[in-house]
Amino acid sequence: MKITNTLLLAGVAFLAIGATNKDPNALPLAQQMTAGDKAAGAKAHPQILEEFGGLYAGPQSAYVAKVGQKVAVQSGLSNAQGDFTVSLLNSSVNNAFAIPGGYIYATRQLLGLMNNEAELASVLGHETGHVAARHSKKRSNRATLGGLGAMAATILGAAIGGDAGAKLGQQLGGSLAQSLVLGFSRAQEYQADDLGVSYIAKAGYDSMASSTMLASLAAQTALESRIQGQEGKSTPAWASTHPDPASRVTRAAQKSAAFGGAGKFTNRDGFLAALDGIMYDDDPKQGVIDGATFRHPDLKLSFTAPTGFAMQNGAQAVTISGSGGQAQFTGAAYNGNLSGYVDAVFKAVGGQTQLSYGDVRTTDVNGIKAGYASASANTQSGAVVVTVFAYEFSPTSAFHFIAITPSNSSPAIFDGLFRSMKRLTAQEVAAIRPRRIEVVTVRSGDTVASLSGKMAYASYREERFRVLNAVPAGAALKPGQKVKLVVFG
Repeated sequence: MKITNTLLLAGVAFLAIGATNKDPNALPLAQQMTAGDKAAGAKAHPQILEEFGGLYAGPQSAYVAKVGQKVAVQSGLSNAQGDFTVSLLNSSVNNAFAIPGGYIYATRQLLGLMNNEAELASVLGHETGHVAARHSKKRSNRATLGGLGAMAATILGAAIGGDAGAKLGQQLGGSLAQSLVLGFSRAQEYQADDLGVSYIAKAGYDSMASSTMLASLAAQTALESRIQGQEGKSTPAWASTHPDPASRVTRAAQKSAAFGGAGKFTNRDGFLAALDGIMYDDDPKQGVIDGATFRHPDLKLSFTAPTGFAMQNGAQAVTISGSGGQAQFTGAAYNGNLSGYVDAVFKAVGGQTQLSYGDVRTTDVNGIKAGYASASANTQSGAVVVTVFAYEFSPTSAFHFIAITPSNSSPAIFDGLFRSMKRLTAQEVAAIRPRRIEVVTVRSGDTVASLSGKMAYASYREERFRVLNAVPAGAALKPGQKVKLVVFG
């Protein structure tokens, strides 16, 4: 883990949507990509891969690319499928996005939530629609941090003197890459929905898939809030940056009807066959979240979030967020001087503004040498306390939390988090296993209860099974039906 570099897309040229008529089946075509668009996208692409866990190394990547190219070419951005680079990201967050230049992305976690190829096409078509309608350009002057970063930015306000508040908000929610590819308005989401429906209909898919995909997303959003104990308060990244999926379900179905949506190509069996075996949830190489505890087998460490706080694992950092504050766990270069390390983190947070934190105090946390300090800062949203708590794991490696709390609440809310850090034993490391999607055929006598009992979770097994397979509450399974399980392996 490390403090990530920001991704600058300011120079990207965005594309204008072309004129259309009022025929609902007429396809709105965008202006074609230019060489400059492609060059800008190619420059940003490697940085985006780094931010989001890299490419997923599995056969599903080629499958997603093929479907994405088939759909994206319907937009008018290019007449050649090869001009689109469609990437399956090794990320455990439900997310998808696109940038100009023909670059389209979806995470393996979101792929696991889908139930047929048409739903995959709908997601990739929706993201292509954002680029075709140049939504990023329209939004560039009001770009905001997406997901958990938005909460951090809200507490920090506009700045801690200059750009420090925004910089810390970026660090607590991910990099600027995420803020630039996410965070569209409701109107823009509706337009991307409409364009996506038109693209997949033209490509021969069941255009009703947009509605069913949004329904699964809404159900997953609600379930994650329940699991985190923050019902109605917290949503995953896709839901945070693609507002109100539940309200879009009916609208997408209505738009689909204009294209004669239902009954066209879905390729459910082919999709599930391709999906079988894909990793689900966290990649152990990036650490895993199990309940309130984060464990990293390679770094051989673990910590536990406070009660009522949600954790989100990324390729570069772990974010811990709740009503009382936000924190991020990551790492940086270390030369053996713990006080110097804490100072460097404060300087990275403050940017041009020096945060006054006093002396770095040292302590021992479960046998690990640690150093910490806190600084007060005034923001447009009020006073906050910024705490850096660092750990020396070896003479050449160290890690740290950055935490922010409003000054009217106690920074001690994170004391349990800071003190929970410990080294993992060899046995604990060996016990960490990845989860994968396994596609099975329902047999006579199988029920939701019996199959969901095989899910690799300690709680909410049936609820997870129903959401994963789009099986409504009370609905039964039929012999011969193919369903997804999440298993260890």
